[in-house]
Amino acid sequence: MRGLPGRWWTLFPLVLVACGANANVGGAGGVGGAGGVGGAGGVGGAGGGAHGGAGAGAGGGSTPSTCRRPYFPASAPWNQRADGMALDAQSDAIIAALQAHGWGAGHMQIDTSIHVMCDADGTAPKKAFMATGDSYDPDCDLAPVPIPAGGHLEGETGYDCTGDGDCHLIVVAPKEHRLYEQWRVDFTGGPYKGGCLAIWDTSVTPPVSGRGDGCTSADAGGFPMAALLFDADEVASGHIDHAIRFILPNNIILNNTFVHPATHATGHTSLPNAVPYGAHLRLRADRLAAVKAALPSDAARVVAQALHDYGMFLSDGGNIALTSEDDESTTAKWDSVMGKGLGARDLQTIMPSDFEMIDGGKRYDNASCARTPLTQ
Repeated sequence: MRGLPGRWWTLFPLVLVACGANANVGGAGGVGGAGGVGGAGGVGGAGGGAHGGAGAGAGGGSTPSTCRRPYFPASAPWNQRADGMALDAQSDAIIAALQAHGWGAGHMQIDTSIHVMCDADGTAPKKAFMATGDSYDPDCDLAPVPIPAGGHLEGETGYDCTGDGDCHLIVVAPKEHRLYEQWRVDFTGGPYKGGCLAIWDTSVTPPVSGRGDGCTSADAGGFPMAALLFDADEVASGHIDHAIRFILPNNIILNNTFVHPATHATGHTSLPNAVPYGAHLRLRADRLAAVKAALPSDAARVVAQALHDYGMFLSDGGNIALTSEDDESTTAKWDSVMGKGLGARDLQTIMPSDFEMIDGGKRYDNASCARTPLTQ
């Protein structure tokens, strides 16, 4: 499951379990991690609304004609090129600690289980939900959510959360310039029950403090998940024009501390020089050529280039480092994109020492969220 707000986190023991299977990886996620049981990755998955319209340009936010990334304006932090940004003063120490610890699961891997649906024409009926104990006040929104016909939750074939996974519901609604992301959704037995819902306005760049310092979202760090996923069509185009979501085991994530654009952290025991939530890592320019030469496919090299050009943001806790969207709604498919496809372990030669940390600025202690939840 995803990370709980820090004020509750210390009530639970640290558990790192594989909780999200997909076509390539035998389990993704962990505490705070991405991916539910029985992930929906791979060709021919069930349901889901197809992405609509032509792809947006590298600088554009979402428009009514597209459900393609990038979803936010060019000024959004995850849509800005990172190759010229200054380093953080703690970069060497943090990267050395991460190198000593390693990625979750021992190598850099990719989870392809996250499902994103598109309400391209704005006709999906909106449904109210019963907030569960996984919805936190005032962090989480309470408005009705568009539910596309024939769609499904992450890791499921429909809207019932049968496997007790993360069961994320993610819907891009370009006509209203909204991104709906909800954790732990379940329609079993009839009523729509849901955990934390975060509604994002994709027509504007979020303020520096996002939805509010101390506020979580459907992702532990307070990020919009879908904006940092990458998909097979982006890889097939030869470039990914935004930063990528990454996750780490909780014991190498800094306790109750975040840097912007993250707005939330979790509480647990950390190793020295642990990585704060919101950390922006960039593949080093002096390592880029060697890293790409060691990769097995053109598709893998596209991802590596994006890790240099835009970097990756620490968004959640778990074991599978990188997260992509499944390929149900894309023309390109993960098993064949750019000829050889992109496998779960195709980036396993990339080491933490191949990265550096971009200046994160002030370190924020996790605090109580103060915001007014959206109700419509």
